[in-house]
Amino acid sequence: MRTVLFVIFMWSVSLASAQGVADYDYIPDYTFEEVEDRISCIESEIPLHFNEKVKGFVDYFTIRDRPYTRQILNKTSLYFPLFESVFEKYGLPDELKYLAVVESGLRANAISHANAVGLWQFVSGTGRMYGLSNDWYLDERMDPYEATDAAARHLRDLYDMFDDWELALAAYNCGPGNVRKAIRRSGYKKSFWEIYRYLPRETRSYVPQFVAVCYALNYAPEHNLFPDNLSFTPEFDTVMVSQYFHLETFANQLNVCLDDLLALNPNIKRGAIPEGTKNFPLKVPLQLKKKIEENRIVLYDTVGKVGREQLDYLARNTPGSTYGRIKQVYRVRSGDVLGTIAQKYHVRISDLRAWNNLNGNLIRVGQYLKIWVLPTYSSSTKDLYASNARTKSSVSYEGKSIYNVRPGDTLWEIAKDHQFSIEKLKQMNNLQSNTIKPGQRLIISD
Repeated sequence: MRTVLFVIFMWSVSLASAQGVADYDYIPDYTFEEVEDRISCIESEIPLHFNEKVKGFVDYFTIRDRPYTRQILNKTSLYFPLFESVFEKYGLPDELKYLAVVESGLRANAISHANAVGLWQFVSGTGRMYGLSNDWYLDERMDPYEATDAAARHLRDLYDMFDDWELALAAYNCGPGNVRKAIRRSGYKKSFWEIYRYLPRETRSYVPQFVAVCYALNYAPEHNLFPDNLSFTPEFDTVMVSQYFHLETFANQLNVCLDDLLALNPNIKRGAIPEGTKNFPLKVPLQLKKKIEENRIVLYDTVGKVGREQLDYLARNTPGSTYGRIKQVYRVRSGDVLGTIAQKYHVRISDLRAWNNLNGNLIRVGQYLKIWVLPTYSSSTKDLYASNARTKSSVSYEGKSIYNVRPGDTLWEIAKDHQFSIEKLKQMNNLQSNTIKPGQRLIISD
């Protein structure tokens, strides 16, 4: 982006405000040749080829969805300085920052239909390859700093593979294997536009979108597009956390907006840092750092007590969660169905679907399934899991422990797990029979 763009933006916003709403809605005309000439003037290490396909996306960003482009302009001040510093650190082209617009629209918590996450849309496997961990509580793919550093290393590796930035961008979208396949099918051509027709459909649009975004943000003023609500990262410092930590309680104690705290820490997915975390760098508003240090013992003690059991239960029981579990791989045999496999490993069918990206119940012989089981699972201990799940289902409410009845529960099992007689449990809950229903709430403490 041109170095004077920010100054132009600010001047243009003032000018647009003075001239009124009519100018704000005005869409300037332009010709194919004008855009082609402007793109040729952009200093870029990455080739910016212009053709009808690119022009179609230019039209989209400058005409058809102008509100979206304004939203992006508002966020450039929030993320582009970070991107520029990281790419400079790795000696990469500055214009790679525009790729995050194509990937996520500059949304740190973006999640795609394929479960790619964050500004740079890492899937779980690629993220872990570049050091981005994720679990039920935390996801480093949503951390702008960690994810940008990982994206820079990933892009550098892809460029080293292909020695061509357009092919590296294509590989970022569809994987290096698909790019190599397109190269082979094209007769071993070596440029993006030569292998274009052999690439996956989404990737064919990917590089043209990158070029169009690069153009639209560099020449936004020429299209009467200006930021109207620039975003900036507030000044912050970090405090280290090595315990369970409930963020809402922390925010309430410091009289700070919870949403502001979450915005500084988008990698915290469930509003809490889990037990067992070591030296988590929690970002906090700069002006609160001293107060936190002065009251650290009291603050940390309080936030370590709220909501832990409830969140731990949710972490273990949310469909597809791998929290606290160990990965196993199962090879489907003749006669297997999801239901029998789920029963064998004491997991839910919904878990099997989520872990293996299955849309239905269809599986095939020889297929490998990822199954995440609780620790120490074995044939001798599997029967303990049902009672453990029932015990973990209890929550505190108005001073009493409450159990939420689950499908398959019986009054006898619940009474046994919580060391009551059936009659005592019925008396505590004014039950006239042994019949209970899923979702029913039972008092399980005197």
